[in-house]
Amino acid sequence: MASRAPLLSPTPSTLTFSPSIRLIRPTNLPFSPTSSPNPSPNPKPYQSRFNLRPIRFRNPLPRSSAAPHGRDPIPVAAEEAREALVDLLREFGASEEDSIRISSNSPKYIDMLLASVRELDDHGLWGSWSSGIDEGGEKGDLSSFDLKSKVYYMAKSKGDKGMLPFLESVGLKLSSAMLIARYLSLQSLPEIIDKVTFVKEMLFSSSGSEVLTGRNAKRMMLHFSIHADEDIQSTLSFFEKMEARHGGLNMLGHENASFPYLIESFPRLLSRSKEKHLEPLVYFLEDSGIPKAEISAILLTFPPILLYDIERDLKPRMHALEKAGVEEKDIASMLMKYPWILSTSIQENYSEILAYFKGEKVLNSIVEKAVRSWPHILGCSTQKMKSIMEQFSGLGVTKKMLVPVVSLLEEMGFDHRKIGRILCRCPEIFAASVDNTLKKKIEFLIKFGISSNHLPRIIRKYPELLLLDINNTLLPRFSPLLGYSIEVVMKPKLEFLLNTMKRPLKEIVEYPRYFSYSLDKKIKPRFWVLRNRNIECGLKDMLSKNDDGFAEEYMGIGRLLVVPSPVHKDSS
Repeated sequence: MASRAPLLSPTPSTLTFSPSIRLIRPTNLPFSPTSSPNPSPNPKPYQSRFNLRPIRFRNPLPRSSAAPHGRDPIPVAAEEAREALVDLLREFGASEEDSIRISSNSPKYIDMLLASVRELDDHGLWGSWSSGIDEGGEKGDLSSFDLKSKVYYMAKSKGDKGMLPFLESVGLKLSSAMLIARYLSLQSLPEIIDKVTFVKEMLFSSSGSEVLTGRNAKRMMLHFSIHADEDIQSTLSFFEKMEARHGGLNMLGHENASFPYLIESFPRLLSRSKEKHLEPLVYFLEDSGIPKAEISAILLTFPPILLYDIERDLKPRMHALEKAGVEEKDIASMLMKYPWILSTSIQENYSEILAYFKGEKVLNSIVEKAVRSWPHILGCSTQKMKSIMEQFSGLGVTKKMLVPVVSLLEEMGFDHRKIGRILCRCPEIFAASVDNTLKKKIEFLIKFGISSNHLPRIIRKYPELLLLDINNTLLPRFSPLLGYSIEVVMKPKLEFLLNTMKRPLKEIVEYPRYFSYSLDKKIKPRFWVLRNRNIECGLKDMLSKNDDGFAEEYMGIGRLLVVPSPVHKDSS
């Protein structure tokens, strides 16, 4: 088989993808059209090779009755051009369904074809134009052909094999499609369609995690303060393009929003083989312990992985993490939290992080735990760490105290931003012993019946709980609940809270003393007072005041003389 001509010829070429027309056509085209070595002197009008049913485009253009300056009406021309493109795409191997979808979603490409045809019509240059097609010759005259035939031959002469309209149909700008098409010259249109379908399913089939994917991307950018290698620079460029559009990185997990920017930022992705590269990549990640539903988030937040070779790139980088102290069973969870750990920058910074903590005499076990819980720390420069530690030292918080506390909070699901808020609200926590104080309080709250799902929310709002004495403060506060009857006391009050007051269950978690008040003598009367006056307040403000304080606060009088109650129609 003869070798193909290079994609971009080093010599100047008069052929261009722009609407402007050139009179001379080079023989070594970047996209080699199927030209005949002995073209016939008389080109034939284009005839469809396919027995197609009438085409119904998604947004059919209305036919116009008038044609200015002797030209075809523009809506009619666009529709005929799309029909010609459908037939050409079929010749390139696309299915009828795909061909119709592509032609009805590539308006810029259609406009380019029509502009080229009209330029030749206006200047009478068809006799000089060389279409380079099997049916035509280098000086064949197409001027007598109908519009559909002219568009067909014009599209065929472009030599892009249907790649340009297809790339536009999946959301790329035509200018970007022209650049990316250079990577696809050795592939057929059906191969690219199949590959794009696979990539979309791989990246966007999981639903429900779109918001979390965007948040993690923002978090990765926020905590990155070291030199960025080429892969991270490309990822940051991709993120910046997403941030510039409506919705920003929150749209990262949405196909229509991010796929075009992904291909623009990583054009070599479509040059990778589906069978030999992309499918084995998915299997490798699954075999590494990553759930299939999580693979998309990893690839969207670090797309260069899509280009990595398994043997040459992925396996050695994972092995490097093991050599640095990460256990094999932890790599998958770390990848889901921070895919950038496979980048050169992070792997090089890892050794500096370890050396820094070793110099600060932090135990290896604590460092490993911190990295495992919050791998984003590997993207932080040691210089920035020194600055942070100096600020903590000024607050009397030692390094040995800080790292275990941060690790504990991270294990509970807090990110760095929330940990910072806890620090601002209750800095004493970071001076507390993890084993002797914090863990004991957490164990007490869990044994008392607070679920692990609600516990982080309580600690975020009331971090002081972790510093209260169990015997003198926590037990007196929570133990009365253990003596309440579920059917007689707790269930009626809970039903009134949820069904009548329309309050969320979390308010009880935040104010468990609600169950200690009388439903008929205090909870109901005060609720109806507030409701009748359109006053909203929390359970604590509603119930903790005595009668005089409540009346003065919410009724504007010195004493509550009459206890109001609702009058129900069915009580008469």
